[in-house]
Amino acid sequence: MELAGSLTSLRSALSQARFPLALPDRTAAQTTIHQIVSQLDDYVLPRLVNLEAPLLAVVGGSTGAGKSTLVNSLIGRVVSQPGVIRPTTRSPVLIHNPDDGRWFDDDRVLPGLIRSRVSSRDQRSLQLVSEPTLPAGLAILDAPDIDSVVKENRLLATQLLDAADLWLFVTSAARYADAVPWEFLRTAASRGAAISVVLDRVPPGAMAVVPADLGQMMSDRGLADAPLFAVPETVVDDLGLLPDSAVAPVRTYLATLAADKESRERVVRRTLDGAIGSLVQRAPEVANALDSQREVAVQLASDAQKAFAEAARAVAVQSADGTLLRGEVLSRWHDYVGTGDLMRSLDQGVSRLRDRIAGFFTGNSQRAERVGVAASSGLEALINGEAAAAAERAVVAWKANPAGRELMARYPELVRPGDELAGSTARAIRDWQSDVLALVANEGKGKRTSARIAALSVNGVGAALMLVIFFNTGGLTGAEGGVAVGTTVLAQRLLESVFGDEAVRKLATTAKQELDARVEGLMAGELVRFTRVIDDLGIGPDDAANVRQAVVEVERARGAGGQALRPGSPARPALDGAPHQELTTGSTAVEIAQVNAADAEIVDAELVHDNRQDGSN
Repeated sequence: MELAGSLTSLRSALSQARFPLALPDRTAAQTTIHQIVSQLDDYVLPRLVNLEAPLLAVVGGSTGAGKSTLVNSLIGRVVSQPGVIRPTTRSPVLIHNPDDGRWFDDDRVLPGLIRSRVSSRDQRSLQLVSEPTLPAGLAILDAPDIDSVVKENRLLATQLLDAADLWLFVTSAARYADAVPWEFLRTAASRGAAISVVLDRVPPGAMAVVPADLGQMMSDRGLADAPLFAVPETVVDDLGLLPDSAVAPVRTYLATLAADKESRERVVRRTLDGAIGSLVQRAPEVANALDSQREVAVQLASDAQKAFAEAARAVAVQSADGTLLRGEVLSRWHDYVGTGDLMRSLDQGVSRLRDRIAGFFTGNSQRAERVGVAASSGLEALINGEAAAAAERAVVAWKANPAGRELMARYPELVRPGDELAGSTARAIRDWQSDVLALVANEGKGKRTSARIAALSVNGVGAALMLVIFFNTGGLTGAEGGVAVGTTVLAQRLLESVFGDEAVRKLATTAKQELDARVEGLMAGELVRFTRVIDDLGIGPDDAANVRQAVVEVERARGAGGQALRPGSPARPALDGAPHQELTTGSTAVEIAQVNAADAEIVDAELVHDNRQDGSN
């Protein structure tokens, strides 16, 4: 994949990333995505496909450093209005040669800004100024203050600097040690951007000290190869322009870059390669943050799943340990079968018991139905209660996590069962009871068995089967447990008299499994309320992997076809010294000085190396 294509894929992967959970690294990741995508759109992708476009030098710096004054002085007329009243909000100004207008009239660079030929206070507007005196191949952009009290100004300044081939960074003798400019310069150095520094408003008496001090600071911070120009504090003319002698070194430097295609491309390729390198270094941070989002989302989903799985297990246990054989269920059963003689006849043979049972049950179908109603009521209360408890457990688990707490604040209804649970539970139990009766009817298809069931009623046999199921494990103790045991034994004997013991075990097992399955379905329905919240977050399982793969593709393309970006890039010199740089245009050689020593000499308004000829530092 070609470099432009791989970078486009990276942009797509980053744009699709979502950070809905309130995790500590969310804000940083979102900021990184915004920065990377903006730089791809504003600079990297347009520049990559238009390497021959004019070099864009963005003039940035601190409040009151004199950026606009410098820009106007370089051009020789007022093209950018200095901010007299601060903070000043106005559209940035881009000055270009008339022959280069086609490069900036469209949205090739900074596509998010509206093109205009007049000044405005709309930050979304980019004022284009056609200037014949500016050499072709060079454009200058006057950016807002990087330390403006207006947040929008600071953000725009950062955006514009990220779109620069060359940072022309302006500071003053009074503010060159401020933290904000150095943070910008540090960022630029880390990204390998081409940088030149203009030290403005240097008092004549400090020309031998202040520039050298700044030069040393630059060397100490990895900017030893950045040209430094010192502009003395001087009187401006009626138009607010600096004397030509004060800005001539800067103008010559820029003009030389514009005139020398090789030098211009060297700067462009260096900055472009540094920008791409910075993107692939920062993108994995986004992938790591996406991993965190996914891990927490999975954990929250797991917490909810465990809560409702426990609820299903609790119902499965309590629907078989005798818990339901109390209260109205036992009362209705005893009302149906009677007590006394029937209970005392349990020690008789099955054949005698069958005949006695038939006598008791004949014509008692309605009473049998009442047993089923009581059983369903108890079962319904059990299921709904455990579902409510599961919701509470899930909510407690979520609130233990900051991301989960945020979700609960957005979805407070999760703390209670869903509105449809009661109705769903009632239907599920009715359906299960119908299945039980169907099992009984199906098992009793033989003539003799059918006759017995007919004598006892299907409802009666079904009720007996439910009681056997409800005391399958016999968890109750004491007097209540004794009653339950007696009741269950009676139901068991009744069923065995009809079907035989093996068939009864099969019926009970099948019916219990169907009950457990329906309960699991109900709990799964309640769990969906929680998992839907997780799913709606839009956290894809492959989001992080997609970003990492895109980074791999960029690095692969950069190491193949992208190699053309780097051969012309100047190597970083050692911090203790930097050689002279000669840029030749025609027969004129221009010496661009670089500061790297405390004993550097000030010549006019330009800071240059000392004149040692032996090449030593």
